[in-house]
Amino acid sequence: MSGPLEGITVLDMSRVLAGPWAGQLLADLGARVIKIEHPSRGDDTRGWGPPWLAQEDEREKVAAYYLCANRGKHSLAVDIATEEGQALVRRLAAGADILVENFKVGGLAKYGLDYASLHAENPRLIGCSITGFGQEGPYAHRAGYDFMIQAMGGLMSLTGEADGMPMKTGVAITDVMTGLYATVGVLAALQERGRTGVGRHVDVALLDVQVATLANQALNALVSGRDPERHGNAHPNIVPYQAFACADGHLVLTVGNDAQFARFAALLGHPEWARDPAYATNAARVGNRAVLVPMIQAILATRRRDEWLAELEARGIPAGPINTVGEAFDDPQVRHREMQRVLKRGELEVPQVANPLRFDGASATSEVAPPRLGQDSDALLAEMGLTAEDIARLRRAGVVR
Repeated sequence: MSGPLEGITVLDMSRVLAGPWAGQLLADLGARVIKIEHPSRGDDTRGWGPPWLAQEDEREKVAAYYLCANRGKHSLAVDIATEEGQALVRRLAAGADILVENFKVGGLAKYGLDYASLHAENPRLIGCSITGFGQEGPYAHRAGYDFMIQAMGGLMSLTGEADGMPMKTGVAITDVMTGLYATVGVLAALQERGRTGVGRHVDVALLDVQVATLANQALNALVSGRDPERHGNAHPNIVPYQAFACADGHLVLTVGNDAQFARFAALLGHPEWARDPAYATNAARVGNRAVLVPMIQAILATRRRDEWLAELEARGIPAGPINTVGEAFDDPQVRHREMQRVLKRGELEVPQVANPLRFDGASATSEVAPPRLGQDSDALLAEMGLTAEDIARLRRAGVVR
């Protein structure tokens, strides 16, 4: 089945996670994505292992990290520090629709491959530049990495136990969210180009995204004038909405309204809580969490986790287990939605996680496995009109792989 972006060509000149995540999403949506990589090292994340795919095969060996963000792409290994390499990329850009890049500000200009230069030759080209701090401002020249941005952008101050060290999230969530925002911006520019015939430049900064995605916590601070405190696995605005220990493990309880709390109180044997002014409303429960939460904890600790989960499910009270990653993939709902996939590249099987988008019931997940470094160089160069002798010469010179 063709995707919504069939016929769109993307030059993915990004590496690590935020840019490649956007490129992979565009590939899943049907775009042809050409990943430009350095001939000798490729994307940095190819070497960010272990774990490795095909540990024993040097030709196929690649870090799992790389595999998470490069499905559906063609790999063209070309050295853009050479004049011939630059010329090849300019030829590709002349026929492309979208450029995604995450070089430092001004980093592509020295090669003549910055958006302004490429847009001058192809006015329909849409550019998306992903950086740590944006194209302007006092930090614009700095490199940006997810961990550092989580710290600077306030997320770590909200994460962790109240009396413990501020913590990062277990996934590079700022990079992932930046990739999603970048994709939204690119698709908006593509829609606009349909009216105007002219592309525009999208500037996406990790720090901007991190601040923007503080969501309710940002408004908690702006409305109250106070920095939010860390609550560990509890919620600053909702009670009870946190992890609790049971007799044999933990569960997460997410009581989102007063009706759910009334059913929960009845389950615990204390229906009077739902009538008590100290606990009847969420605002009251937030104000009295120090008293209410220990009472809930004492009762939940008396029974096994799965017994409580069954009781909660039967009463329509949202709750769930705290799964490991392996347990999450083995969950019946996750299996039903086919979130774990295996793509083939020849005889090699490449594990993948499906794109969560579905169109008319069909998953928007590319069936093309992440490429080997330079896997598609010959085919792409031949499409550009280069002969076998031209390609061989460029390969001997180290311009392509």
